[in-house]
Amino acid sequence: MIFFRFLKDWSLPIAMITGAMMYLLYVNIPFFDDTHKIAADAVAFLQPALIFLMLFVTFCKIKIKELRPVRWHFILLALQMLPFFAISLLLAACDTFSSEIRVLLESFMVCILCPTATAAAVITARLGGNSASLISYTMLINMSVALFAPFFLTLAHPVDDTSFTSSFLLILGRVFPLLLCPLLAAELLRRYLPQLHNYFVTKGRNIPFYIWLVALSLAIAMTARAIAHTNLPMYVMAAIAFISFVACILQFFMGWLVGGKYGERVTAGQALGQKNTVFAIWLAYTFLNPVTAIAGGFYSLWHNSINTWQLYRYSHKK
Repeated sequence: MIFFRFLKDWSLPIAMITGAMMYLLYVNIPFFDDTHKIAADAVAFLQPALIFLMLFVTFCKIKIKELRPVRWHFILLALQMLPFFAISLLLAACDTFSSEIRVLLESFMVCILCPTATAAAVITARLGGNSASLISYTMLINMSVALFAPFFLTLAHPVDDTSFTSSFLLILGRVFPLLLCPLLAAELLRRYLPQLHNYFVTKGRNIPFYIWLVALSLAIAMTARAIAHTNLPMYVMAAIAFISFVACILQFFMGWLVGGKYGERVTAGQALGQKNTVFAIWLAYTFLNPVTAIAGGFYSLWHNSINTWQLYRYSHKK
């Protein structure tokens, strides 16, 4: 009993350590040297597949009519988008910043702009929050990022041959299929296979969390890869780690503060604090200085550490 309680309380850090160790062992065993490309392709397929399954089971428990925006959604949206606009305009207006300062500002911008993690609904449910409201905000922030990010990112970090339309379509294609397709599949299952749908609602309630643990291990492995392949000086990496830590703490705190006024402290905290860090890494590689990609990796460590602390407190309090 003590062993299983330990696994339950510390499942997130165990998954994180497992992911990092898997990567370090894999790249340091010469036998696997010729399989790196195959492994990268496999992970690129597995990550969205796992997220799809996780969201599909989560959406089975939620009706479309429950997905509606509320007032605190727009307050959180402003807390995310306005700082992003301000930093973008600052970077566009000031070309006298050193490369290190620009990297730190872009790193903070990535951490602020990054939309809510699709897995946040799973953690929110485990913490007794409102999954439907969290998913509503996830859709709202992803739509806002797809609409506004292309224009402001090209202002902050101009890239040759990258237009607003191409950037918009790139971001749209990255975020919306993994939100809309699971929702549509769950609704079709609800309508045409109600017995199977009922199984996911009643007996499969823990499935999304277990899928998330596997997806988290893969995400941390990719984070370890991003950090291992950077040639940044140690002081720059430390500064980026600190910037991402500040952004993480600040956003969780603001989410808890705003959500507390509307009786949604847990939900709003996860909505603003838990990020789609895989998307953040992709965004940095595609539109900004690739160095800033490690900010998403560090952010993943911080927000999962906070989630571990929250799950531990909630489990023992319950």
